[in-house]
Amino acid sequence: MTTLVLCVDRSNDIGRAAGIELPVVGWEAVKSLVTDVGLADPEDSSVNCLLEALRVARDLRDECEETIVAVVAGGSDSLVGADRILSAQLDELIEDHDLDSAVVVLDSASDERVVPVVESRLRVDSVDRVVVRQAHDIESTYYLLKQFLADEELRTTVLVPLGATLLLLPILLTFFSTGFALAGLAGVLGAALLYKGLAIDEYLSEVPERVRDALYSGRVSVVTYAVSLGLGLVGIFLGALSVTPQVGPESVVIRTMQFTYSAVPWLALAALTGSAGRLLDELIGSDGVSTPYLNLPFGVVSLGLVVRGFAGWFLQRERALPSPQLFGYLVTPRQRLAAFIIAGIVVSVVGVRIAASVNGESIDDVVQ
Repeated sequence: MTTLVLCVDRSNDIGRAAGIELPVVGWEAVKSLVTDVGLADPEDSSVNCLLEALRVARDLRDECEETIVAVVAGGSDSLVGADRILSAQLDELIEDHDLDSAVVVLDSASDERVVPVVESRLRVDSVDRVVVRQAHDIESTYYLLKQFLADEELRTTVLVPLGATLLLLPILLTFFSTGFALAGLAGVLGAALLYKGLAIDEYLSEVPERVRDALYSGRVSVVTYAVSLGLGLVGIFLGALSVTPQVGPESVVIRTMQFTYSAVPWLALAALTGSAGRLLDELIGSDGVSTPYLNLPFGVVSLGLVVRGFAGWFLQRERALPSPQLFGYLVTPRQRLAAFIIAGIVVSVVGVRIAASVNGESIDDVVQ
């Protein structure tokens, strides 16, 4: 039984330092190689890797086990090319010697990725990673930084926002106060992280293709979505116009309710228009209409009634909205709210009944 003690150098630092061609096989040859590499670069961790391979081979030999120590290396501009060169050297060793197993000795996490290549050709009994005590943290940090910079997605996610922040910082500090500059930079960084973290970039990259497919398919919902977007903008505009500046701690709540009360009808109309487009697409493209698409318009209207009712109750209670009159009687805030809630429930129930009658289903099936 012959065990191969294999020192792996994926980047061929050993071959370049000693100025020789690898592989190197045999105790004396590897021992001489240690001296050459150490004289060329005493700080190179490959010296420790070679010494560890010799030590492992000596210990196995002391246990009366037949061993062969060898050094293989890559040495190509690409990782694939380096692994192929290393694989050819390993095949040469297996062909020239009767090997049963291997003990892999390496000195970096990058070299450790070659272990599956060795395992595909020879049984690996152990993997011995040599770490120089004084340089453990430095080497690990360097390797992680190198892997980070090699990942294009991580670079664009972290380095681009960080670089933009560093460029904006002196500009903002020149024209604005320190607090404003730091707040602005924090907002930019937060927006960039949310943009990437929520995968908004992936969604936006798919929008042109979806719009093109929708236009080519002749869907009515494309037009209704555009109309609903315009109605939504109108609602936001009118809601903003309805807000009146007030003084006092409750002014923020009052302004919010004023905006909601004025914008909700237009926003509900926008949602109703969009849902109507989806409903027409279902009618045109299939034999029937599914229950959710029939319920959606009624749900939008009922929700709009309830939200407007609560906003109106608050404004009327705070005397920011005049009390309406019905048949000569003043309507109280509670009566107004109750009327809107009842109207929302009625519209929702009517929608359920209509959806059930159109699809021939029972009320229980529609609710479920």
